[in-house]
Amino acid sequence: MTYDLYIGDRTFSSWSLRGWLMMEKFGLSYRTHLVGLYSGTMAADLAPLAPARLVPVLKTPDGDIIGETLAMAETLAERHPEAGFWPAEAHLRARARWISAEMASGFAALRDACPMQLQHVNKGFEASDAVMADLDRLEDIWSSARALSGAKDGWLMGDYCLVDVFYAPVAARIIGYDLPVSQASRAYCMKVIDDPAFKTWRADGLKTRYDPFPYPMGVPLADWPV
Repeated sequence: MTYDLYIGDRTFSSWSLRGWLMMEKFGLSYRTHLVGLYSGTMAADLAPLAPARLVPVLKTPDGDIIGETLAMAETLAERHPEAGFWPAEAHLRARARWISAEMASGFAALRDACPMQLQHVNKGFEASDAVMADLDRLEDIWSSARALSGAKDGWLMGDYCLVDVFYAPVAARIIGYDLPVSQASRAYCMKVIDDPAFKTWRADGLKTRYDPFPYPMGVPLADWPV
């Protein structure tokens, strides 16, 4: 049973990162197909997968086409109950679903101001009040998740699960723009980007060079910390 996953540029496509982590971290068999997100061929590349129009897109071994990462997550969890996509305990599973859904539909200010990029760290980036409000909300979500699950220095719900998949691009944004968060939140972000799967994704993305590099912020640049 091999899935086909269609993704955009690894250095920039936050949603594609989520889709890929679902496959890679939970041991599913898959093939990756790169869609021309920045080369301008995305519409043509996705035409055979209609009505999909955004990445990532998942094609199941049965030929079903699934867009939107929440739908992909629930479908995969349903098809592979043994894989541990969601926490085993009902109260943790409910919380994980809640905060994953909030991530999928919220944090617009953070997303708009800080597009995901995995090449370097923007030093001296000034977060707006709206971005700071999103960061405050993240602090509430992450600290309450750790308190509920009893997690100390690990993943949000104890064991790695879909909630960590959904927040991986947020962690990358916090690191990539050197955003002000608590020590506990920064430790979590560092754990995310130091995970072997994440590092593999980033390394594959860095094989593609961009001139000019998208999303210039006009601030000094520093090396990626991992």
